[in-house]
Amino acid sequence: MLALLIRLGLRFEDRIEERRFVDQYVRGSLGWTQIAMLLGAATYAGYTLWDWVLYPEVVPTTLAIRGGTALFVLLPLTALLSRRLMKPWAETIFLVYCVIPGCILPSIYLVLPSGFTFAAPGMMMIILFVSTMLPLRIGSLAIFCLLSWLALLVAETFAPTMPMGLRFINHSLVGNAYALSLYAVAAREYRARKQFRTSEALQREKERSEKSLRDLRATQEHLVQAEKLASLGRLVAGVAHEVSTPLGLALTTSTAMQTDLQTMADALGGASVRRSDLTKGIDRLKQGLDMTFDNLHRASEMVHSFRQVAVHQADEDRRSFELKDWLAELMSKLGPLLSHHALAVDVQCPAGIKLNSYPGALAQVISNLALNTAGHAYPDERGGRFAITVSQPDAKRVRLVCADDGVGIPEELQAQIFDPFVTTGRESGHAGLGLHIAFNLVASSLNGRLRLESRTGPGTQIAIEIPIEA
Repeated sequence: MLALLIRLGLRFEDRIEERRFVDQYVRGSLGWTQIAMLLGAATYAGYTLWDWVLYPEVVPTTLAIRGGTALFVLLPLTALLSRRLMKPWAETIFLVYCVIPGCILPSIYLVLPSGFTFAAPGMMMIILFVSTMLPLRIGSLAIFCLLSWLALLVAETFAPTMPMGLRFINHSLVGNAYALSLYAVAAREYRARKQFRTSEALQREKERSEKSLRDLRATQEHLVQAEKLASLGRLVAGVAHEVSTPLGLALTTSTAMQTDLQTMADALGGASVRRSDLTKGIDRLKQGLDMTFDNLHRASEMVHSFRQVAVHQADEDRRSFELKDWLAELMSKLGPLLSHHALAVDVQCPAGIKLNSYPGALAQVISNLALNTAGHAYPDERGGRFAITVSQPDAKRVRLVCADDGVGIPEELQAQIFDPFVTTGRESGHAGLGLHIAFNLVASSLNGRLRLESRTGPGTQIAIEIPIEA
C-alpha cells in the first residue's frame, strides 16, 4: 500500500521529507482549522432544528445525541488542539473528530419516524464537511469513509422496516459521495505535495545561490586585495628600476671620490704639494659630493613617492579632498612606473571640485586604468600618452575620462571588457582582472558608473562618473 501511494505521488519516499510535509500540510493553519471545527460542531448540533420542524416529539432524544456529541466530543477535541503538546497528534484528533459524529449519525435515523429516508443527505453533509474543511490526508479520509459506512450498514440492520430500494439508493449516493471526496482530497494532497517539492527546491536553490553569492563576494574581496598587491608589486618593480639608476650613480661617484681622496692623501704625504693639484682635487671632490647628493635626493624622493602611493591605495576611509591637488599628487607618485613605460601623463582638472568619497578606491581605479594603458595600449613600447580629463556635469556628480591614443580594444572584446579574466595580454602574464576590479570598485565603493566610450578606431576612452557625496 505504501509503495502504491509513493507511486501515485501521495507519499514521499524520504521519511524526513514526509514529516516536513505533514507538519506543513496538516499543522500549517491550525487556527483556521479550529474555526472550521467550531462551525462543524455548531452545524451538527443545529440540525436538531430540522428534527423539531418535522418531528417535535423526538427532539429531546435527537438533541441529546447531537448536542451531546458536539458538547462532549467535538468541542473538547477542538480545544485540545490549542495545547502545544497535542499538536503532533493533530491528524489523529481530526480523524477522531470526523469518525465519531459520522458513526453516531446513523443511530439518529433509528429514532426518527422517517427512518433512513434522509440518511443519504445527512451522511453527504458530513462527507462534504470532512473533505473540504479539514486538512485530512487520503489515508485518514479513507479510514473515515470505511468506518462511517460500516456504521450506516450496522444501523440499517436494526431498522424495523425500510421502503424497497431505499437501501440501494442510500448506499449509491453515499458511495458516490465517498468516491468524489476521496478523489478531491487525493487531488488536493497531490497538488500540495508538488507545491511542497517546488518550494523545497526553490528554498534549496535560494540557499545555494546565497552561498554562491557569499563565496563570490569573498572571492571578489580576495581579488581586490590581490590586485592591490599586484599593482603595488608592479609599482615596486618600476620604482626599483628607477631608484637603481641614481643609487648606482651615487655609488660610482662615491668610488671615484674615494680614489681622488686617496690620491690627495698620497700627495700630501710627499715632500711637496702643488697648489694647483690641491685645488683640482678639491674641485673634483666637490663635484662628486654634488652628484652624490643629487642622486641620493632623487632616490629618496622616489622612495617617498612609493610610500605615498601605497598609503593612497590602502586608504579605505571616507573623507573630503580636493580633486585637482589629489590627482596631481597621485599621478606624480605613479610617475616612476609610468615613465618606465615611456608613458606621458596629462591631467586636466578644474580647481575647486571637492569630493566626499573614498580616495583609496578611486586611487585603485585610476592606478588600474593607468597600468592597463601601460601594459596594453602600446605593445611596441614606443611610448604614448595617458590623459585624465575631469568635468562636473552638475552639482551632484563628477566625470573623469581616462584616455590614450594606443592600439585600442578589439571590437570582439569590447562587450565583455569589464568581465573577469578578459585580457589581450594573456601571453604576457596578465590575469585580466584590472578593469573588472576597477568596475566593481566604481559600482560598489564609489556608487558610480564606469563605461567604455571608445568603440572604433585607435585609442581607448573610459569614463568614470561618481557622485560628489559617495
